[in-house]
Amino acid sequence: MKKARLGNPGDRSRVVPGMKPINEAHVAEPGLAVVEVAASDDETAFAVQELLAARCAIAPADRTTREPGEPGVRLRCFLDLHQEPDS
Repeated sequence: MKKARLGNPGDRSRVVPGMKPINEAHVAEPGLAVVEVAASDDETAFAVQELLAARCAIAPADRTTREPGEPGVRLRCFLDLHQEPDS
Protein backbone atom coordinates (compact mmCIF):
# COMPACT_ATOMS: atom_id res chain seq x y z
CA MET A 1 0.00 0.00 0.00
CA LYS A 2 1.38 3.39 -1.01
CA LYS A 3 0.93 6.40 1.21
CA ALA A 4 -0.50 9.50 -0.42
CA ARG A 5 1.88 12.42 -0.80
CA LEU A 6 1.13 15.16 1.64
CA GLY A 7 1.74 18.86 1.24
CA ASN A 8 2.40 20.85 -1.88
CA PRO A 9 4.33 18.79 -4.42
CA GLY A 10 7.47 20.56 -5.57
CA ASP A 11 7.23 19.23 -9.09
CA ARG A 12 4.10 21.25 -9.88
CA SER A 13 4.12 25.00 -10.32
CA ARG A 14 0.76 26.60 -9.80
CA VAL A 15 -0.70 30.05 -10.02
CA VAL A 16 -4.04 30.76 -8.41
CA PRO A 17 -6.53 31.85 -11.09
CA GLY A 18 -6.74 35.63 -11.18
CA MET A 19 -3.23 36.04 -9.74
CA LYS A 20 -0.33 36.82 -11.97
CA PRO A 21 2.96 34.96 -11.49
CA ILE A 22 5.66 36.57 -9.35
CA ASN A 23 8.23 38.21 -11.61
CA GLU A 24 11.84 39.26 -11.05
CA ALA A 25 10.93 42.89 -10.33
CA HIS A 26 8.86 41.84 -7.31
CA VAL A 27 11.94 40.37 -5.60
CA ALA A 28 14.76 42.15 -7.43
CA GLU A 29 16.73 43.01 -4.29
CA PRO A 30 16.94 42.10 -0.61
CA GLY A 31 14.13 43.65 1.39
CA LEU A 32 11.45 43.14 -1.27
CA ALA A 33 8.99 40.29 -0.81
CA VAL A 34 5.75 38.87 -2.10
CA VAL A 35 3.39 37.53 0.56
CA GLU A 36 0.47 35.30 -0.30
CA VAL A 37 -2.07 34.84 2.47
CA ALA A 38 -4.37 31.83 2.50
CA ALA A 39 -7.32 32.31 4.85
CA SER A 40 -10.79 30.97 5.47
CA ASP A 41 -12.51 34.25 4.53
CA ASP A 42 -11.96 37.77 3.18
CA GLU A 43 -12.10 39.38 6.63
CA THR A 44 -9.25 37.23 7.92
CA ALA A 45 -7.10 37.76 4.82
CA PHE A 46 -7.49 41.54 5.00
CA ALA A 47 -6.77 41.52 8.76
CA VAL A 48 -3.44 39.81 8.06
CA GLN A 49 -2.69 42.40 5.37
CA GLU A 50 -3.38 45.18 7.90
CA LEU A 51 -0.97 43.59 10.37
CA LEU A 52 1.73 43.58 7.68
CA ALA A 53 0.96 47.19 6.73
CA ALA A 54 1.56 48.28 10.32
CA ARG A 55 5.14 46.93 10.18
CA CYS A 56 6.36 47.77 6.67
CA ALA A 57 5.44 49.48 3.43
CA ILE A 58 3.17 47.36 1.27
CA ALA A 59 1.36 47.50 -2.03
CA PRO A 60 -1.95 46.17 -0.70
CA ALA A 61 -4.39 43.93 -2.48
CA ASP A 62 -7.91 45.24 -2.95
CA ARG A 63 -9.55 41.84 -3.40
CA THR A 64 -9.08 38.18 -2.66
CA THR A 65 -9.28 35.28 -5.08
CA ARG A 66 -10.95 31.90 -4.76
CA GLU A 67 -9.86 28.72 -6.46
CA PRO A 68 -12.79 26.50 -7.49
CA GLY A 69 -12.86 23.30 -5.51
CA GLU A 70 -10.48 24.54 -2.80
CA PRO A 71 -11.48 26.03 0.54
CA GLY A 72 -10.83 29.61 1.57
CA VAL A 73 -9.44 32.65 -0.18
CA ARG A 74 -6.02 33.97 -1.17
CA LEU A 75 -4.63 37.47 -1.10
CA ARG A 76 -1.25 38.60 -2.45
CA CYS A 77 0.54 41.78 -1.39
CA PHE A 78 4.02 43.15 -2.01
CA LEU A 79 6.32 44.31 0.80
CA ASP A 80 9.23 46.71 0.88
CA LEU A 81 11.11 46.35 4.16
CA HIS A 82 13.27 49.41 3.37
CA GLN A 83 10.39 51.88 3.59
CA GLU A 84 8.39 52.92 6.63
CA PRO A 85 4.66 52.13 6.63
CA ASP A 86 2.28 54.99 5.87
CA SER A 87 1.04 56.64 9.03
